[in-house]
Amino acid sequence: MNFRETLKSIGIIPVIQINDAEKAVPLALALKKGGLPAAEVTFRTDAAEEAIRRIKVEVPDVCVCAGTVLNVKTAERAVKAGASAIISPGTNPEVVRWCIAHRVPVIPGCATPTEVEACMRMGLDFVKLFPAEVVGGVKMLKALGGPYGNMKFMPTGGISAQNAAEYLALPNVLCCGGSWMVPGKLLDAGDFDAIEALAREAAQIVKK
Repeated sequence: MNFRETLKSIGIIPVIQINDAEKAVPLALALKKGGLPAAEVTFRTDAAEEAIRRIKVEVPDVCVCAGTVLNVKTAERAVKAGASAIISPGTNPEVVRWCIAHRVPVIPGCATPTEVEACMRMGLDFVKLFPAEVVGGVKMLKALGGPYGNMKFMPTGGISAQNAAEYLALPNVLCCGGSWMVPGKLLDAGDFDAIEALAREAAQIVKK
């Protein structure tokens, strides 16, 4: 199964802001037990790089990606740590070209048709719609589906247990990104049983 097929099969990718790398492995195990063996670890904290490294080594069957990658230097650090893909909130051509040159899957963020076309010109056919709910959500994706029939999306931003199914039902949505399975309070408290339960509920949305 290649990277895209893996994301499609998982359906909902937990977006994580982790402050303590010690919690990375138990978090990954909780997500895996809950039926979501994936994590987008965002580079919004100093613990991100080490968290990716630990998950890659100790829970290798969890697909760990690096999120909030804003420059090539961060992309290099993330890949060296073991990230399976680079995900960005916007489209940075330098990051995209570096990833393509090094054969690293990259999912840049787009919020407009102009950005989607910029990604197409670089050879991409899979991007992130961000911030999804703010820029039109399901209606936006339906509108983009007409002129960009070959483009697949990972909507992220405002996705929740209440609206995820509506997004996943769209033919141009490969998967969704969401943070509701890993609330900061539960993660900081080390309540991995609660996180596992939230992941299991999300996995059921995908199955349905």
